Amino acid sequence: MALRADVKTTFEPSRVIQPIYTGGSVALDQHGQFLATCLGEEALLTSLDTGAHLAPIEGDGEPITTLALTPDASYLIVCSRSLSMRVYALQPTDDGIEAKLARTLKPHTTPVITSAVDSTNTLLATGGADGVVKVWDIRGGYTTHTFHGHSGVISALHFFQVDPAAVVQTTKNKKRKSRDAEEVQNEATAGFRLASGGEDGRIRIWDLHKRKAVANLEAHASIVRSLDYSSELKMLLSASRDKTAMLWNSRTWESQSTIPVLESVEKAGFVVGSAYLYTGGETARLRIWNTQTGKEATEEQPAGSETEAILDVLHHPGLDFLLSVHADQTLLLHSLEPLNGAPLESIPSLPVLRRISGTHDEVIDLAYIGADRKILALATNLEELRLISVEDSQAVTTSSPYFGADIAVLKGHSDIIITIDTDWSGHWLATGAKDNTAKLWRLDPANDSYTCYATVTGHAESIGAVALPNASPPVDSKEYSNPLAHPPKFLVTGSQDKTIKRWDIASQAGKTSRAAYTRKAHDKDINAIETSYSSSTHLFASASQDRTVKIWDAETGEAIGVLRGHKRGVWSVAFSPPNTPALTTNESGGASSAKGMVVTGSGDKTVRIWSLSDFSCLRTFEGHANSVLKVVWLPTPDQSRNGSRGAVQVASAAGDGLVKVWDAQGGECAATLDNHIDRVWALAVKPAPIIPADQAKKRGQQDSTMTDVEAEEAEEETPDPASSLTLVSGSADATLTFWTDTTATTALQATTRATARIEQDQELQNHIRSANYRDAIVLALQLNHPKRLLDLFTAVVNGEHEPGSFSGKTEIDEVLASLSDSQLWNLLCRLRDWNANARTHNVAQHILYALLCLHPKERLLNLRNRRKKGQSAAVNGELVEAMAALDTQDREDGGSGGKSKESVKDVVDGLKAYTERHYARLERAGEERFVLLWALQQMDEVGGGVDGGELTNGTVNGVAGEGRDDVMMLNET
Repeated sequence: MALRADVKTTFEPSRVIQPIYTGGSVALDQHGQFLATCLGEEALLTSLDTGAHLAPIEGDGEPITTLALTPDASYLIVCSRSLSMRVYALQPTDDGIEAKLARTLKPHTTPVITSAVDSTNTLLATGGADGVVKVWDIRGGYTTHTFHGHSGVISALHFFQVDPAAVVQTTKNKKRKSRDAEEVQNEATAGFRLASGGEDGRIRIWDLHKRKAVANLEAHASIVRSLDYSSELKMLLSASRDKTAMLWNSRTWESQSTIPVLESVEKAGFVVGSAYLYTGGETARLRIWNTQTGKEATEEQPAGSETEAILDVLHHPGLDFLLSVHADQTLLLHSLEPLNGAPLESIPSLPVLRRISGTHDEVIDLAYIGADRKILALATNLEELRLISVEDSQAVTTSSPYFGADIAVLKGHSDIIITIDTDWSGHWLATGAKDNTAKLWRLDPANDSYTCYATVTGHAESIGAVALPNASPPVDSKEYSNPLAHPPKFLVTGSQDKTIKRWDIASQAGKTSRAAYTRKAHDKDINAIETSYSSSTHLFASASQDRTVKIWDAETGEAIGVLRGHKRGVWSVAFSPPNTPALTTNESGGASSAKGMVVTGSGDKTVRIWSLSDFSCLRTFEGHANSVLKVVWLPTPDQSRNGSRGAVQVASAAGDGLVKVWDAQGGECAATLDNHIDRVWALAVKPAPIIPADQAKKRGQQDSTMTDVEAEEAEEETPDPASSLTLVSGSADATLTFWTDTTATTALQATTRATARIEQDQELQNHIRSANYRDAIVLALQLNHPKRLLDLFTAVVNGEHEPGSFSGKTEIDEVLASLSDSQLWNLLCRLRDWNANARTHNVAQHILYALLCLHPKERLLNLRNRRKKGQSAAVNGELVEAMAALDTQDREDGGSGGKSKESVKDVVDGLKAYTERHYARLERAGEERFVLLWALQQMDEVGGGVDGGELTNGTVNGVAGEGRDDVMMLNET
């Protein structure tokens, strides 16, 4: 008989895309590998190459004001509004980076606004809102310099070095005196400088060797936002919000030139050997300037919006890219390749190598696109549509980005996109937005082409629902073989103006589409529209806040049915896929017809399945604690494989942050998926990849000519879509979770474990029958079979005792003496449990006596120390002395008891308490027997009875004495 494991439907989060940056300070190492970002009150270290989260840094409850990463990525410094500065030592590990808190300091009396690390990875400069600049030794954790002079907030800091020889020569020429021994020793540090800029527009140059200011530069009329130094040009670059950048001569500290940037500048710096300098600011343009002429080298660029403004630009000498940080929490990698070579007067804007979305904000809707379904389209509460990669690529390159990397951004709407939908091929996508328009996009991932094909206008209010045809054309048709050349025939839109419109899509791009019909559909806002998968019926459904769902004929625009029953507005609706098994109705025992079914999710917290034959409700699922926002059908297993009808399941996402999978036939919840902390708006199933037309035709021809055996072999080679099911959920917490169906794997593991358990149980019984005590005891402890172990010890204790044995058999003593730490700890716990029962305490006392005689007491403390490290422990030695030692050690350790929930002291206390009870019981039994013996003796004397008093007296006293000896050993040893 085959072993069957009872396993429910299980899903595991295989991948999770989480935010990496939500605003604030950003830092980069000198090799361009590690990126440090602010994530709310926490900091995060990520890999710039793979996007992997390497080390999360827990916050202190207050927002982070600034963070700094040493160029060699050995230390991370985090400052927050709590006036604390935490220094973390970073150590690479196999799983990422281990961030160990080295020290916590209070650098200033006000929050630290900006910080900088020098090129030697040893010094840290902090500038506070109190106008004080401090220099710290990172490894030592102490202050080396404190500078006063600014009258306001410190806004920019930069370490640099000037030529020490020139500095010393200048000192010689001025003083004309011999240097003392200290000057000779510190000559190498004479060129270290620190530049600081403040909100008062002033720049101060600090000499770290002399500990004083050597220059005070007054030229900017607004806050200084950026400072950089060029060792090749011997110039300092400063940029300010007064819309200018200035170059300063480091020898005389006089202004060399002023560059009119004509925009508020947030960051500026030198690149490519100081031949160029870059600026970035409020217009979101990364501009390149020629340092010799002071003219802009890049061509005219269109200005970006306020949300796209550049807040920071990161660069280290030797890197071939610039990393710009924007106000919308996106990061762009710009290539410096066009700047290599001879200086040019005019160059195009720097090409973008990669776009990184720091956060996807609130994920409202999502859909798989492309023929291979390796790209995900996201509507993220913005006017733009984001396309991200969901392909597992081994080698991450520019052409094959990592999982979760941005592919493209579709811009065109002027307000937030509310809804999206794709056609059967994944190459055509429709979007509806609050700007009262809907757009149709042509997506060609193979050629990296994503263009707007058509825009439809006509609704008076926001478009809350769009739908494209889901029916797949015939395999031998032109539409199937080349979907990019054949747009969908129509688009259905639903709006807050309570109307639905069908738009006939023109065969050529750019032509104005007109509505084929307009219908007053509902009494309230329309939340969702979905088309059927049948190419013959041409139906679509509309769900509204008026608590109803209507079924429409897509050709005529006439309503053919109304689904009534929800008590709140309906948020989502979905048609059942083709070949979905029928559901048996609860009332009459019949089944849903071949016309299909629809599933709906409502604000009344329920999910309902409806029949399209009579528009009746077949199932109602209750279990969510908030509104059901999205529902989808899950693909059913291949029915031809096992001869069964296959399980019908639907998934729902709700405002309670949960995703639930429902058994449509049984009417119960099959699984609850929990990985979000906010409303789950979006839910989608990864469709199967589109099979090319030639392969589909070839497979069809083979199916018509192959035998039954060949057909079964082909079915076994073809992957079951339900066996590799991927369900993706998007939430308002900016998190995307990819769920993989692990039901088959879990069932196989459960079956394997159950089979192994049965085999080990049989092996244990064989060892017991053959008196193989060593293997029997070890296996019983490993399998956690206390009953079998107790029976074994009972047979030994109650049997004939061998001379010189502590337990009753010499073999048992040898096994007890050779037990490992973990085995000894498990046995000790069992003895405590047996000792608490009056029927089994005798066996427990005998085995405990054997353990006390076989193991020295010193091992007890050593075992306890190992258990504090997460290992097992056992009881050995003399209990009273060991307990006293344990009490002393607990006081020294603060009573922690180790990492284990149960310490050796707890087990020993349990043994001692019940042993004392057994001792007291034996004492009472001895006294009662003594009274009985005295009475019998008196009766014998009166009646001249049997002379057996001495034997009876000896037996009673002997029993009591033996019990007293067993108990006293716990206290005396």
